[in-house]
Amino acid sequence: MKRNILLTLAMATIAVTAMAQRPKLQTYTHEKPYTVETIKPTTGKKVKNVILMIGDGMSLMHIQAAWTCNRGHLWLENSMATGLSETPATNRLVTDSGSGGTSLATGHKTVYHAVGVDPLGKHLTTLCDLAKKAGKDAGIAVTCRLWDATPCDFISHNIDRDNEEELVGLFPDCGIDYVFGGGARKFVNRKDGRDIFKELEGKGYKVLRSFDDLQNCNTSRVWCVPFEGDTPEPDDRGDMLAKASLKGMDLMNKNKNGFFLMVEGSQLDDYGHWNQLDMLMKETLDFDQTIGAVMKWAEQDGETLVVVTADHETGGMTVHGGELAEGKVTCHFSSTDHTGTMVPVYAYGPGSELFTGFYSNTDVFWKIKYLMGM
Repeated sequence: MKRNILLTLAMATIAVTAMAQRPKLQTYTHEKPYTVETIKPTTGKKVKNVILMIGDGMSLMHIQAAWTCNRGHLWLENSMATGLSETPATNRLVTDSGSGGTSLATGHKTVYHAVGVDPLGKHLTTLCDLAKKAGKDAGIAVTCRLWDATPCDFISHNIDRDNEEELVGLFPDCGIDYVFGGGARKFVNRKDGRDIFKELEGKGYKVLRSFDDLQNCNTSRVWCVPFEGDTPEPDDRGDMLAKASLKGMDLMNKNKNGFFLMVEGSQLDDYGHWNQLDMLMKETLDFDQTIGAVMKWAEQDGETLVVVTADHETGGMTVHGGELAEGKVTCHFSSTDHTGTMVPVYAYGPGSELFTGFYSNTDVFWKIKYLMGM
């Protein structure tokens, strides 16, 4: 009898433990779906401009969930080609935005937390650098602070992404034409006493501290940094990322040689880390609407390639269910960190066919470089 009692207690303990370890599901319903139009595939072959769009931490599950929230429609579906890329750093299977973004920006693998440098700390040439050498304009538009890893992968260099003031200190000499993002507090009141805004003005840049001022700007030599940290949350900022991207494209398109622009939906990563499904979906849908605005511009231009991908996945999110007609999705997060899953690559415009298949994240750089004749 005693043995049976102990066995029963053990089984009950196992059952309670199993119940405690069951996935904690979250449900989100998107109340305001947006209309998605069909964008015609381009037929030209020349690639004059390239827009590389990075959803920080975005995986196929994020896209599946967002697709469900918007009742089965995303602007991303207008892509002409789809591929998959693997993302490991040289010293870790699971990368971060420093190493993963550096691979996209430079075509080289590097160590975890490195920004724009090889594993030994040597500065690497970025797509922005190559665009400038080819006589093109180059720019970035992000929703995070400019001293975060992904923007710095394209315009700065350091073996450790946490050396934020050092990264910002290299901005005046990066040479690019158009910048939009947050992070103003690292530009002034610095430990080294430098005023990076004044240094940028000394290099011939127009420094803007208001998003409204950007809308009235007519020069592509501009740094617009309206916020002390990240940009506001999606509900508060509206279509700011789309407007900032289109403004940069219009300004840099004045260069007859074309341009390269990196656009990042930055805060997907934050909400993945925090396992906030509602905010993650809002941010992903905002990024998709920015993709739509960029693709529509590219459709009219005919010589613009749009590439959409991610630097890594964040949160280990999976879709467990939902109701497509209601825009409701139920998901589970298995992690508060990055995971090692492959990430998608989408392409629209001339040269899109090169982005099908399975390849390293470094290949995104080499394909863009080839297509731009750089």
